[in-house]
Amino acid sequence: MVNRLAAAQSPYLQQHAGNPVDWWEWGEEAFAVARELDRPVLLSVGYAACHWCHVMAHESFEDPATADFMNAHFVNIKVDREERPDVDAVYMRATQAMTGQGGWPMTCVLTPEGEPFFAGTYFPPEATAGSPAFTQVLQALAEAWRERRDEVLTVGRDVVAHLRDARDPVGDLLTTDDLDEAAATLAGTYDDEAAGFGTAPKFPPSMVLEFLLRHHDRTGSPESLEMVEATCTAMARGGLYDQLAGGFARYSVDRHWRVPHFEKMLYDNALLLRVYLHWWRATGSVLAERVARETAAFLLRELRTDEGGFASALDADSADGRGEVHEGTYYVWTPNDLMRLLGAKDGAWAVGLLGVTGPGTFERGFSTMQLREDPDDPERWDRVRAALLEARDRRARPARDDKVVASWNGWTITALVEAGVLLKDPALTAAAVEAAELLVRVHLAGGRLVRTSRDGVASRNAGVLEDHAAVAEAFLAVLGVTGDAVWLGRALALLERVVSDFADPEGGFVDAPGDGLVLAPRDVADNAYPSGVSAAAGALLAAAAVTGDARWRSAAERAVESAAPTAHAAPRFGGQALSVAEAMHAGPVEVAVVGAAGEREEMLRAAWSLTSPGAVVIGGEPGLEIPLFASRTVRDDLPTAYVCRGFVCQAPVTDPDALPTLT
Repeated sequence: MVNRLAAAQSPYLQQHAGNPVDWWEWGEEAFAVARELDRPVLLSVGYAACHWCHVMAHESFEDPATADFMNAHFVNIKVDREERPDVDAVYMRATQAMTGQGGWPMTCVLTPEGEPFFAGTYFPPEATAGSPAFTQVLQALAEAWRERRDEVLTVGRDVVAHLRDARDPVGDLLTTDDLDEAAATLAGTYDDEAAGFGTAPKFPPSMVLEFLLRHHDRTGSPESLEMVEATCTAMARGGLYDQLAGGFARYSVDRHWRVPHFEKMLYDNALLLRVYLHWWRATGSVLAERVARETAAFLLRELRTDEGGFASALDADSADGRGEVHEGTYYVWTPNDLMRLLGAKDGAWAVGLLGVTGPGTFERGFSTMQLREDPDDPERWDRVRAALLEARDRRARPARDDKVVASWNGWTITALVEAGVLLKDPALTAAAVEAAELLVRVHLAGGRLVRTSRDGVASRNAGVLEDHAAVAEAFLAVLGVTGDAVWLGRALALLERVVSDFADPEGGFVDAPGDGLVLAPRDVADNAYPSGVSAAAGALLAAAAVTGDARWRSAAERAVESAAPTAHAAPRFGGQALSVAEAMHAGPVEVAVVGAAGEREEMLRAAWSLTSPGAVVIGGEPGLEIPLFASRTVRDDLPTAYVCRGFVCQAPVTDPDALPTLT
């Protein structure tokens, strides 16, 4: 027996197709049924790579008695938060307002009008000291709906009113003093012993690290650079990073980066690829270059789809040799594993090198792999790593969520374009262009951007603000490396949607228009990836740099102004807005590299090597019909670079080595 979710496109929803719960997808039809039956709506939100989502599914949603009660008393809706970030955003804000915390799986109970009157996250099947049993929660809610309806409806209306009243205010543009103060605040929350910011759990602070690199470029602050170097080193040396095959896990459960939550997300690896590239560009760090190369290779090897896009995630869980499913099984080891596979001498060497202990650093006597220092014998390490990879490949692999998310692919395209140029790897650039072409072919329908697709088929989910912004910025990056003006037209069409469809009458932008929701979601704080408004700020500023159109610059400033209060008060959650503000104060620099394809690559690489915050680089043939190339010609029959700010340019140069001296 399967339920309605068998017809869903989302791999996460399909994971629940065999549940005895009578699940609906999000939509008016489900709410109409709730009104007709006079029942509350139980909304469950999660995603395919979520470990605790799997746990609650096995414990509760697969239990016939629990499902029977849910079916008799609720209309049950299952949502993939990656497909519908607008739904997730509204009810996560409600969950945080009602409970003081959030997370997934998220459980909200709503009136048939969508107003939330109860919220929580994971509930166990049996009561514990910290939580009631899920069935107890369900029984209490059903009773409240039946016996105390007026009270329930009042709570729902009050929660929605609170969410409307609690919208973030709009501020002013961030000054250089504000940026310096943000860097100082970050230093105050920096973990001097283990690196990173705050305490456990620790998430990769990608946007904050990018801001600190840009702050260092402007000010020369050694402290900003030291925080970047130490944090990037700790993440790359610890269990957060896959020491055998590259790629970062979603977060570390401990402050020392030893034990990850093992799911691997596309957005983390795309954003971290750029951070490590920029760290390498700024310092020449050997570790930074290695991690950038390995992360790019991971993206192409593990997450690239047959259609040329990039899949969303790899699961945290997989089966062991006995068929039992545990978190991290694919990645963890014991000393006996290494000794048996490698022999006594190499095994003992690997145990010490990789921090694999007898008691284990993870669970059940297993250890994650860490590489706290480079091997003293690189050839031996290559041989050992190859043997361990071969053995690991025989294990059951984690499942892959192979839906393509527009914004996450946008950030991946931008990172791969830059990596392909800086690392002299045309395969990375080619993969980026192919992914961009997939977005055009599948995700752009009738001028509208669709958020997700799978197997080359677009979903019904409309793109949100972050999608339009990230894809527009990606198209500008592809313009920069291909010199094909069609990409500028595509980027500007998306940004026209940003300023028309996502404008907030109260200032700034909303994350989604709010169709079918109790309010339009608007969150200016960065989380694991940039907020929609800060992503829009970066894309709009880049468009202004390419076109010289003050309208895009003004829209970028409005976006930064709306994120400014959060970035100022809590810079750990405003890294992207701070980064864009640094680029605004830097110009940003605009570089036109004029020359024939096949001849301009060295000059293009030199231009992309500039560390000036937010520099926009476009390479193309003479006569490329974009504003930045107007009247730009080659000199002495050589590829020629024009370095400009606000379309006011320095003298053109034909020597790539002369470029860095111009800024």
